[in-house]
Amino acid sequence: MNGRVTDVVGVPLEVVLVLAVVVVVGAFVQSVVGLGLGLLGAPVVALLEPSLTPTLLLWLAVPLSLFVLVAEWRHVNWWATAWALPARLPGTVLGVWLVAAFSDRALGVVVALMVLAAVVLAHWVVEVRLTPARLFLAGLAAGTAGTATSVGGPPMAVLFSHRPPQETRATLAVFFFVGTLLSVALFAATGEMPAASLWLGLLFLPLVVGGFAVGAAVRGRVPREGFRQVVLGVCAASAAVLLVRSLL
Repeated sequence: MNGRVTDVVGVPLEVVLVLAVVVVVGAFVQSVVGLGLGLLGAPVVALLEPSLTPTLLLWLAVPLSLFVLVAEWRHVNWWATAWALPARLPGTVLGVWLVAAFSDRALGVVVALMVLAAVVLAHWVVEVRLTPARLFLAGLAAGTAGTATSVGGPPMAVLFSHRPPQETRATLAVFFFVGTLLSVALFAATGEMPAASLWLGLLFLPLVVGGFAVGAAVRGRVPREGFRQVVLGVCAASAAVLLVRSLL
């Protein structure tokens, strides 16, 4: 089994198993709170298999975002989406260039810093009023960071952190679905999409479905604040390990 997995995707079986656990947990978290796959997965992927950063998680984010959107499309804030989404395109182009221009080690540092910044913002942020300028800048930042590191949720999530949970999940789902689909297409067009990311994406798709389904079933019964703090703690610990490893 080990040989077959390694032959097909070029990734050791033990790494595939760890990534599988991270994917199903990340899909569950994103189903409950609106983001999480990139936050949880990016440090682990960058630690264990840097060549899959950020393409594997971007590839998996496409169906996951679609599932969330189909489930909660009635709650989308289309006004906010209309201001933020167009900024994703220039941000995506910049993100693809960053991946091509910098080493795995440099991207590891960037991923770690992005996750740590996201944790700090999520923990301390106060309510921010939605304005066209803020939405556009958040969309630009999310497009760049999401494409380069697969951690693109925080800029938009900060703006929606005090909105109703259904609105946050649905609006982020639109933004993630369109944005990650664009990122994947640009990576493929520029030859920066590893075959291993495609194969692992197909292999992990049932796990994404399962994590989403469990999250959708229990989201109303999960203590939101306590769960949020646990997730942020795991993200911070993973990012700290990645940062130290990348710098050393």
